[in-house]
Amino acid sequence: MWNIAKRLCLAGLGAVAGLAVAAISAPRVAAQPTVVVLTQVACQFVEAENGIDRNFTATRKADCEAVNAKSGAARLAEATPLRLKPGEYIFRVTNKDVPYSLGFWLRSKGYNWANPVHKLTKTSISGGGMTTGKTLEYKVTLKPGEYVYSCPLNTTPDYRLIVGG
Repeated sequence: MWNIAKRLCLAGLGAVAGLAVAAISAPRVAAQPTVVVLTQVACQFVEAENGIDRNFTATRKADCEAVNAKSGAARLAEATPLRLKPGEYIFRVTNKDVPYSLGFWLRSKGYNWANPVHKLTKTSISGGGMTTGKTLEYKVTLKPGEYVYSCPLNTTPDYRLIVGG
């Protein structure tokens, strides 16, 4: 009887050791980036303005410059800042119906593209070529702090993004 108990005990220890080795050597699955969906319509991002599509009409950048000169500051004051946790993100941005090519620019608040130190120490991602109906993705790691995002080609306001812990 002692031999049977001894063999069961040793077999159990072997199984536990095997599990420990499997747990140590199991590959870790990297966390997937969180997707943030943004929709551009003429002169604005819909989600940034509390889900309201203001139905502006624009056939060129100058149209949005005029619209936002009149109403941009007031709309921005009413906009809810996007709040995220630090981490990896994919911004999935769609040109819903603007009849010209758009872009997207997310950067640290106060970022100056002409300042070489900012290029080394602050966040800035951007891209263009977003034709009508097209969706593009922008991957970024966000650290705690304040950011802004906009479309310089659609001349939107600089919407706030706050990343906190």
